Amino acid sequence: MEKAAEETAAKGTDGVVKGEAALKPQFITTKDKFHEFLDAEWQSLERGKTREAAEESNETPMQEPETKKLKLDPEENNTGGKLDGKRLRGQNKSRPHKKPATYDEKRLCLSVIQDARECPFGDKCHFYHDVTAYLATKPADIGERCHIYDTFGKCAYGLTCRFAKAHTTADFKTMENTDLVKANEGRTAVKNSLSKDLQNRLRKHSVAFRKSAEYLKTISTNKDKKEQQGNGAAPPASATESTDAETQAGSDNAAAVKTVGALTDTDIVKLRACEKKQVDFRDKLYLAPLTTCGNLPFRRVCKRFGADITCGEMAMCTNLLQGQQSEWALLKRHESEDLFGVQVEGCFPDTMTRCAELINNNTDVDFVDVNSGCPIDLVYKKGGGCGLMTRTRKFEQIIKGMHHVLDVPLTVKIRTGVQEKSNIAHKLIPEMKNWGVSMITLHGRSREQRYTKLADWDYITTCSKLASPIPLFGNGDILSYEDAMRAKETGVSGIMIARGALVKPWIFTEIKESRHWDISSSERLDVLRDFTNFGLEHWGSDTRGVEKTRTFLLEWLSFMCRYIPVGLLERVPQKINERPPYYMGRNYLETLMASQNVGDWIRISEMLLGPVPQNFNFLPKHKANSYK
Repeated sequence: MEKAAEETAAKGTDGVVKGEAALKPQFITTKDKFHEFLDAEWQSLERGKTREAAEESNETPMQEPETKKLKLDPEENNTGGKLDGKRLRGQNKSRPHKKPATYDEKRLCLSVIQDARECPFGDKCHFYHDVTAYLATKPADIGERCHIYDTFGKCAYGLTCRFAKAHTTADFKTMENTDLVKANEGRTAVKNSLSKDLQNRLRKHSVAFRKSAEYLKTISTNKDKKEQQGNGAAPPASATESTDAETQAGSDNAAAVKTVGALTDTDIVKLRACEKKQVDFRDKLYLAPLTTCGNLPFRRVCKRFGADITCGEMAMCTNLLQGQQSEWALLKRHESEDLFGVQVEGCFPDTMTRCAELINNNTDVDFVDVNSGCPIDLVYKKGGGCGLMTRTRKFEQIIKGMHHVLDVPLTVKIRTGVQEKSNIAHKLIPEMKNWGVSMITLHGRSREQRYTKLADWDYITTCSKLASPIPLFGNGDILSYEDAMRAKETGVSGIMIARGALVKPWIFTEIKESRHWDISSSERLDVLRDFTNFGLEHWGSDTRGVEKTRTFLLEWLSFMCRYIPVGLLERVPQKINERPPYYMGRNYLETLMASQNVGDWIRISEMLLGPVPQNFNFLPKHKANSYK
């Protein structure tokens, strides 16, 4: 009786469990029946069940690859859905992770791939030079067509490509489509790569940061003045005059500069604020800089669906200054990204200012964003991310320094504050207007809240009025065009979309067309196929590239599985804080895409990227604690 009373109390007046999305009753099922259906259907497909037989039994399964790795269902154990007594959830730290390189230990030498006459390393080379021996160890090809070859006319991965049959002759030579190669000649699809020369100069600390030195000198001068005043001693007149003169010279940039060749305006004239590159941010849809999932292939998918502004993943300024290749990869820009920025994180004025100057001189970006809203401990505890909001003096020095060295607009992303019931954004925003910020993005939650409560759009409305005339973008809980319309009514200049784009990247199309899109499961699979093609293009079509693409695909599927098709909802639209109950889709693929089990995500990846390697395992990064 007590249990029945609790269940009744948990349900609302419409019979829906609190916190769950309202689905049409005929689609709702139980967890056991849900996984039983998926496993039985998968096994029947593996046994070679024909499409005709499936249609006779009113089933419409997708055609799957023949060889599959069966999922070991933890529910089969007597541990109540747990393995080793632990709940199967994501985790950010100490994840069991195998690098994609481990799946391709013995590789073919680059000299063989590029048809070079001889290997520069000679007998010391540890890679294969015998093509026949390499092909004997190489995993089977995934498909008959190579996306890179079909797009560019030549695949740089040659025999190592997992689609090598599409562009390899009988004598193991790589073919070329001369017409496509000529059409793509001179085209730079991806910009902002780290050159070897710049990397070496960064590692040898031989890169000059002239503008940064000018600004940092003014900080140290002002600090010395305050210390002298605090001690009660006035600085000598001559010292005061000289420092004022240096400051004036630095601000006007009128000092004599040694040049080679003709003297230009940029040698002697400082770029004034009004002459900096201007970007119109208003009424745009902004894809948030998403760590891990906001990679270049995912941004390309969102651009196709109508995202106006894209931004690279958060990059650590110290790693960029050290020339780390993996960190510089976060700054890469695809040619389809017409309004693109990069986001940097740091907690000291000197490193952030130098990093901004480095980006300004060596990359092609439309704006630079400062991350002062990151809540993770790794960043916050050293004073970065959200920590900057409570270190106002350092924050000001960072913003002013970056503004001094940049030729493009500087934007800032913040949260409401650090503690849940202590908002401080409204105090910072009026000050930022005087620091040189061109646009502010406000996430309507504090660091303490993370994603456990709804975003505070009333507070965002208040802050947008304080920010005027500087544009302020609102961010939080937008999963439909109705959510976007309500957000625009608050007076914000634009909308930033984060998790909503991960759950359904077509949200940008929905907002621009003011409609709910009941997208089919086959269309969603095509979206994932586009992502994998872009991933192979970006990370490579060899074994390493395929497995890296698979890893990022699985990270994305950990969010995308939360999407509930519009045709199944009792009440439209789906809310971002409503968890989907177990339900049967309108066909097998739609049901498979609704699974929150890692094994089922792996099955989807196998449809697009072939069977997983032996000993493959994956644990999602995110715990999905938004459902608390």
